[in-house]
Formats: sequence, C-alpha cells, structure tokens
Amino acid sequence: MNIPAKPTRDGFGEGLLDAASNPSVVALGSDISDSVRTKWFADEYPERFFSLGIAEQNATGVAAGLSLAGFIPVVANYGVFASGRAFDQIRTSICYPNLNVKICGAHGGISVGPDGATHQALCEIALMRVLPNMTVIVPCDSNQTRVATKSAILDIDSPVYIRTGREPISLFTEPDEPFEIGVAIFRRRGGDVSIIACGAMVYESMCAAELLSAKGIEANVIDLHTIKPIDEKAILEAAACGAIITVEEHQIIGGMGSAIAEVLSKHPVSIEMIGINDRFGESGSPEELLEYFGLTANAIAERTERFLSERKNVG
Repeated sequence: MNIPAKPTRDGFGEGLLDAASNPSVVALGSDISDSVRTKWFADEYPERFFSLGIAEQNATGVAAGLSLAGFIPVVANYGVFASGRAFDQIRTSICYPNLNVKICGAHGGISVGPDGATHQALCEIALMRVLPNMTVIVPCDSNQTRVATKSAILDIDSPVYIRTGREPISLFTEPDEPFEIGVAIFRRRGGDVSIIACGAMVYESMCAAELLSAKGIEANVIDLHTIKPIDEKAILEAAACGAIITVEEHQIIGGMGSAIAEVLSKHPVSIEMIGINDRFGESGSPEELLEYFGLTANAIAERTERFLSERKNVG
C-alpha cells in the first residue's frame, strides 16, 4: 500500500497557524524559520513574529518575558539547541515560574541524516521530561503533530516541548483523529507482547507488528505521543501480556523507555528497550542511519522475536 509521507515539522507549522486565531499567540525565530516552519506564521502574521537571530538562549528569555506580558509565545529551533543550549533559560525562566511558553524542538532524532552528531537531537526527551511543570509531546506523524501543536498552544497554560522531525514519514493517521494530551493510543491489539513507541517509530512498530503476526506473534502497538505526563493506565494495560518492547529515536538512557520503566518499577514485567545505546549519532542518509541503529520495522521485529524467545527459554 502506497502511504503518503510528510515531515512532522509541517504539521507543527500548520498547527501554529491553526492556533493563530487566538491573537495572543506570537512566534519567535532564530534565523531558521523556514526550516522549522515558523515562516508560515511569519508570512501570515508579520506583526506577531519576532526574528531574534542565532541566539537561542536570548529567544527563550524573550519568550518568558512575552508570557509574563500576557502573550502565548512559541519558540522553534533545532531540538539539539532548543533543549540543550537554552536549558538554563528553560529551567529557570520558564519552568520554575511555570510560564505559558511553547517550545518546538525540530530535527529530532538521527533521521536528520547528513547533519551528523552535532545536530542530531538524541537526549532532549530526557532533558525536558526531568523539568517540573514541563509537558513533553512526540507526535507520530504530521496530522497528529498539527492537532497536538494546536492543543498544546491553546489548551495548556504551562510549558510544553514538542519534538518534530525534518524527513517525511508515513502519514497514517486521519486529520480528524481524536487526540488528547497525556492519553496514549492503542494502534493495534495483540496478546503476546506490547510494543510502545513514540514519534516516527510508531509506524515502524506497526509494520513490525505485521511482520510478527505472519509468524504467529500478535503484538499490541501503543502510540505514546505524550512522554510527560505519561499515561500510566495505558502502560499498565500494555504490561498485562507480561512483555514490553519500547522503541524510540532517542537515547535509551533517560528517554521514553526509561519513563516507562519508572512506571513499571513496582510491576514485574520483562522490558526490552530499543533506541540509541549511549552513543552519538553519525552522518548518513536517514534510511542508512535507521538501518544502522536498528530502528527499522525488520530490526524491531527481529529484536522482539529474539526477546520473546529468550524470555521463554529463561521461563
């Protein structure tokens, strides 16, 4: 089946425009507005867009000030800089006073490709979810990103970090699909294992589940689009089968898998975490890197099958 593809950064740009019906929404850019899709807002509402140059820390501080003045500021930068370079400003000037600022971290994960390790955001989920008052969202496709962005801007009166990607990924959700921040979605049902994923890894996990089904293994696939606040109820439901696979385009340490393990620390269940294992990324095409780091549907299916086999042998 030929499924159309679209970058989640496009969904962010569209969601920002949807939210612009509220005149309090303003956007801040750092010389990459075209790349992170805030340019679409700037073209429509130039009087509500502020270009602050290559100064991510300053942009974050300005956003805090605008929030105190009653605006809803949206800051967008490459995720590696939005989360890392401006971490102190996010922590002290936004999260500590619990200000209504929205941050889009674009170009998340290794699929940025040739930009290499310096521009591949692989630890921002960990950095953002550790901050009090911060909501962390990692949408699975462009349609979901559009709805999540609008909801994050208009429905939550506190800091939000949204992760988006540069490369086109399969557009498999419907534009009008129900979405609620903090409520995970069961994309597929099965009783043998639960695969919990976020971002682009949700579709890869669904494809992996089909490969497993052909071998007689039926998997749940859970779209954990909100990493914080995490949906404990859905995770416990997923754990009922006794085996969980977590899949993320992020460091295993401190990421989505770690957040799930925290929830399950008092509930005995076998967990296998798939992601980036304590290392930096590399340059290459997105396809090459996903293959290299074992984040394709085939690799996920193989890891799941091996994990279940090892678990059975131990049992």
